[in-house]
Amino acid sequence: MDLSGKTIGFGVTGSHCTYEEIFPEVKRLCDLGARVLPVFSHHVMHTDTRFGAAGEWARKIEEVTGNQAITTIPEAEPLGPSKALDAFVIAPCTASTLSRFAHANTDSPVLMAAKATLRNGRPVVVAISTNDGLGLSLYNIAMLMNAKNVYFVPFGQDAPHVKMNSLVALMRLIPETVAAALEGRQLQPVLIERWREDRP
Repeated sequence: MDLSGKTIGFGVTGSHCTYEEIFPEVKRLCDLGARVLPVFSHHVMHTDTRFGAAGEWARKIEEVTGNQAITTIPEAEPLGPSKALDAFVIAPCTASTLSRFAHANTDSPVLMAAKATLRNGRPVVVAISTNDGLGLSLYNIAMLMNAKNVYFVPFGQDAPHVKMNSLVALMRLIPETVAAALEGRQLQPVLIERWREDRP
């Protein structure tokens, strides 16, 4: 897998518990030759959680990519006319971001970057992380699965015995999903037994 010469936008939203999983995949994209341009939601930049202080993971991602992140809607808007991105990743993609994306509500830097990418007929790769995936959010997943140029990192239930509606992408498949999406393919299978990945 070679991503040399490709510019990949990497949008991070507020599922703070998955940042530790996505960080190695950002590095893998860089190691595969891609230029990775980070885009952060407001929650990433301004929310302290037990998983890290506000902006902590943002700084780590900027350091590993060597690029300053886009953090505002005006900064993200030029990605459309400039055709700067070959693909755009949203990882993690929360239920809130998923819903707004499915309904063309462009109210964050990440969603503006996604809109800009689709404007140019280029792939947007979605790595969901939501406790409501098999609840009301399933409607939005179905909408986006039928949308042109939108691809999903394979996902499944991460804790079916305690969180029956929770769905999380297998983040280690982000680079493979991006490579397939650049060829116009959805990486298969999309639905996986995600919970088995975390078993000892």
